[in-house]
Amino acid sequence: AGHCHGQMYNMSTLLRHGSDDQKARFLPRIASGELRLQSMAVTEPTTGTDTTKLKTTATRKGDRYVINGQKVWISRVQHSDLMILLARTTPLADVARKSEGLSVFLIELDQAIGQGLQVRPIANMVGHETNELFFDDLDIPADALIGEEGRGFRYILDGLNAERTLIAAECIGDGYWFLDKASAYASEREVFGRPIGQNQGIQFPLARAYAHLEAANLMRFEACRRFDAQQPSGDQANMAKLLAADASWEAANAAMQTFGGFGFAQEYDIERKFRETRLYQVAPISTNLILSYLAEHVLGLPRSF
Repeated sequence: AGHCHGQMYNMSTLLRHGSDDQKARFLPRIASGELRLQSMAVTEPTTGTDTTKLKTTATRKGDRYVINGQKVWISRVQHSDLMILLARTTPLADVARKSEGLSVFLIELDQAIGQGLQVRPIANMVGHETNELFFDDLDIPADALIGEEGRGFRYILDGLNAERTLIAAECIGDGYWFLDKASAYASEREVFGRPIGQNQGIQFPLARAYAHLEAANLMRFEACRRFDAQQPSGDQANMAKLLAADASWEAANAAMQTFGGFGFAQEYDIERKFRETRLYQVAPISTNLILSYLAEHVLGLPRSF
C-alpha cells in the first residue's frame, strides 16, 4: 500500500479546497480510476521541512501562471496523472507572515512533462519510486490554482495532517506484520531443545512492541476521528505518526533479533520491511521535528529554531 497511498491524502486538498468546476472535472474520473492523483510536490533541496522558505515561484501572467524552481523527494510522479504543487506567488519579503503568499496548483502531468517540467528519478533505499523535479518556465492555466492565491500553506497543512495519520496507520500495519512473523518463527524455531519463543529474552521485546503498537493505534484513530469531523487535528496527527513510527521500528528490531541471521536473508522478507519502516523515522516528517512541534505548540515552550 505504501507504493500507492498518495491518492488517499492528496485527495483532501482538492476535495476540501478545490472549486466546484475543479471537483466536477477531476473527482469523478479519479474515483473511477481513470485519473491518478498520487503526487504532492512540496519539499525542496535547499529548504527541506522549512516549507515557508521554499524557492519555487508561480508568477501570474494574464490568465496563466509560469512556474520556476526545483523539488526533491517527490514520489509516484511516474505513476500519476495529476500532482499537487506548492509554490510561492508573493515574495517572502513582501508578506507580513512567512506562511502567507504560498499557493497550491493542480498540475496535469501529461501537459507539463517535457513542456517545462523535467522529472529525474532518484535511486533510493525503499521500494517506491521518487524523483527530483525541475521547473523551467512551465506555463499552466490560471484555473489550475486551488482555492485562494496566497493561502496555500494552510491547505497543504490540512493535507499533511491526513498524510501523517495515514503513515501512522501504515506503520502500525508494518508493526503487526513484524510481530506476526516473529511470533510464528519463535514458536517453530528450536535451539537447545526448545522453541526460542519460550525464552523471555525473545518474549518480552515482542510483547512490549505489541503494547506500544496498540497504544499508537488508539492515537491514530483519534487523529482520524478529528480529521473526518473537520476539527483541528494537527496535534493528534503528529503524535500518531511519532508513536506509530517508533512502535513500528521497535517491532522491526525485535523481529530482526528474533530471526537472527535469517532476518538478513531475502527469503524471509524481514530485511525488506526493515528497510521500509526505517523511513518513517525521517519522513514524511522527522520524529525530532514532531517533538519540537509538540514542545512549542502544545506545551508552550520557547521555539527551538
